[in-house]
Amino acid sequence: MLSSSRFFYSLDRISASPTMQDLEATLDEVRHIYAISHMVLHVTRSSGGNASNPLLMLTYPPEWVKQYLERDYFSIDPVVHLGRRGFLPVEWSASKWDSGRAHGFFKEAMAFGVGRQGVTLPVRGPQGERSLFTVTSNHPDAYWRQFRMNSMRDLQYLAHHLHDRAMVLSGMREAADVPQLSRREVQCLDMTANGLLAKQIGARLSISLSAVQLYLASARRKLAVATTSEAVAKAMALELI
Repeated sequence: MLSSSRFFYSLDRISASPTMQDLEATLDEVRHIYAISHMVLHVTRSSGGNASNPLLMLTYPPEWVKQYLERDYFSIDPVVHLGRRGFLPVEWSASKWDSGRAHGFFKEAMAFGVGRQGVTLPVRGPQGERSLFTVTSNHPDAYWRQFRMNSMRDLQYLAHHLHDRAMVLSGMREAADVPQLSRREVQCLDMTANGLLAKQIGARLSISLSAVQLYLASARRKLAVATTSEAVAKAMALELI
């Protein structure tokens, strides 16, 4: 279940951002809404592009960003390396930063108040683009664990929508026309957004599991996204559900 009105407000603010500068200001607003330290969208690869790390949008202190870029910390940041390779969220505390370079890197980051805890969500776009969405916190560990439990679903949807909006506003992807979804496709996406599994959706709609999977696959294709989470986020942004 998506947690609260703050999610829908954040989604609306992202959708309404007309420029990249406005979108970056929205990112700062959203991190305050969720009462965490920082948020980062790092596009590591654009559609068909050869350039690495084509876009960084973040709320980190400018001094840390300047140092990160000048010293090319892309090459040693373990979160970037893990996020580029995987599909699952990278929980900072669950990873091992015991190598000399990684340990030193994180000590520097902590000195700039980047955050004691963090999670990075890889995003895969439908045209081969890739992003990393990071949320960090300086709250006590117990608070962070509760936040992760309550807000991870919000963050996953926001990550995909933020990525999608950044692709369009930066010119890396053309804006698409609003697709037309069938009644069943809308129902399946809406129930997914409310936390139901495909089997439960089938029972609610009195259709087979394979039919639910087919409707979700068709919705993903029409919305030009790679995953059902992206489909839900995009459908919400387009006010289709």
